[in-house]
Amino acid sequence: MGGCHGTTLAEGKVPGAVLAAICDRDSARFETFPDVPSFATHAEMIASGLIDAVLVATPHYDHVPIGIDTLNAGLHLLVEKPLAVTKLQATQLIAASEANPNCVFSAMFNQRTDARYTALKRMIDNGELGKINRINWIITDWFRTEIYYAGGDWRATWSGEGGGVLMNQCPHQIDLWQWLFGMPDKVRTFAQFGRFHNIEVEDDVTAYFEYANGATGVFITTTGEAPGTNRLEISAENGKVIVEGKGLTFLRNETPSTEFIKTSDKAFGTPKNEAVQITLDEPGEQHLGIMKNFVAAIRGDAKLIAPGEEGIHMVELANAMLYSSLHDMTVTLPLDAEVYEKHLQKLVAESTFEKQTASTKGSVDMSDSF
Repeated sequence: MGGCHGTTLAEGKVPGAVLAAICDRDSARFETFPDVPSFATHAEMIASGLIDAVLVATPHYDHVPIGIDTLNAGLHLLVEKPLAVTKLQATQLIAASEANPNCVFSAMFNQRTDARYTALKRMIDNGELGKINRINWIITDWFRTEIYYAGGDWRATWSGEGGGVLMNQCPHQIDLWQWLFGMPDKVRTFAQFGRFHNIEVEDDVTAYFEYANGATGVFITTTGEAPGTNRLEISAENGKVIVEGKGLTFLRNETPSTEFIKTSDKAFGTPKNEAVQITLDEPGEQHLGIMKNFVAAIRGDAKLIAPGEEGIHMVELANAMLYSSLHDMTVTLPLDAEVYEKHLQKLVAESTFEKQTASTKGSVDMSDSF
């Protein structure tokens, strides 16, 4: 992703921003940007005086230390998903942001620019749906092959990613879930680890959420199902919303269900509804939109679409799902950050998994892995 973002900047697609420097452990990557100053370490790049902001697109565990060093140097920070591997590490990055309030701190949650979800958020925030009763999201179109996981020794390991589908493919949907519906109070998850792939982390997940107001939710994801599905369904008192494909459908009740239940004289009656189709062909500017917004926020021209501190909610929810399944228990939020941190460290320390990489499997085509 760093190469993709670098190209976007180098091509001048982000108004007010230029690619002033790049950093990578693999010097061969510098060949893509021969005229851009390059550095082997982030510390050297930060100290160079060439940059005003840093976009972090590294393996997950590096997000926090690089982010903290960036903020403490007085530079603005944009971090790829996930913000951190654990809630505790996320709090450390947020603390650095709070200690440097003049630095703009954003997260790369590009799905917040998708017109389907921005329209849905407006409907929820303005009360158009009424009380939400149930949420169901099947997001199983993350199919991945064995050769995908061989693309890096950090992929799909406790020590390299801190998880699987929840920490790599689904952070966007987990972020959207909490952005749209808020954080649940209880989480019960059933995950399978290495069900479809030779990996040690989760590649199949079914989670159940409970909210204080009685609402419930089910979140289903996997990297081993083809063809996959991406269908979000929200059942509320004023109707049902289905987000699938390019748009969304609102089956709007003429009478709120809560009112109809109490006032109808028909034992088997149901509220009449009309189908409102909202077609949204434009997916939003995605990564480019977040980058434009980040620069505009630095210049004082816009509010952040994805403030960095909000990234902790996605991390906490993913941590809670993993902890619930591994311990076969319901987790009550807020999650104890230190307990989960120790739990993950134990998984890393006790791992005996031998990772298969490209060196053992041959060449890997990663052209469409983003």
